[in-house]
Amino acid sequence: MRLFAAVLPDPAAVAELAAAVDRLHALPGADGLRWTWRAGWHVTLAFLGEVDDALRPALHERLARAARHSDPFGLRLHGGGTFGRRVLWTGAAGGVAELRRLAERTEAAARRAGVPMDEHRAYHPHLTVARSRTDADLRPYAEELRPFASTPWQVTELSLVRSNLPVSGVPGEQPRYETVGSWPLGR
Repeated sequence: MRLFAAVLPDPAAVAELAAAVDRLHALPGADGLRWTWRAGWHVTLAFLGEVDDALRPALHERLARAARHSDPFGLRLHGGGTFGRRVLWTGAAGGVAELRRLAERTEAAARRAGVPMDEHRAYHPHLTVARSRTDADLRPYAEELRPFASTPWQVTELSLVRSNLPVSGVPGEQPRYETVGSWPLGR
């Protein structure tokens, strides 16, 4: 099962981001981008990859413990940026230090549960809004997103999400996400 741990944004923040992203569709070249599905918007904490079913009970236990050791915190979606010339994202503001700690705890929980994690990378909190299959100038989109700021919300839950990759071969089809576990933050 292909899994990742995430924070799911509040519906109000999703609606506000959706309105901002809708405006991006009017920019030149927008039809050449693959826009992510709003129902799947999330802030990834740790990508776990393919996880053996035998590891899931230990993973659930460890993630529950990581969540208990993390107090709820405020967060909002904020700004815009790119990863190279292929990924457009909005970032996070507010409780970013707490979000980073939750990401670290999540990654450590997965390792302790026996999930083979890729090499550690510096955590950059973001929510991907579009991708390009080829190099594209995404700077105008990032610039349009730069002033964006959603209403703050309280992060109260750590979610484990299954990524169901496209299998139909239909161009533009995207992964479908299914929450397979969630744990409240705090004791």
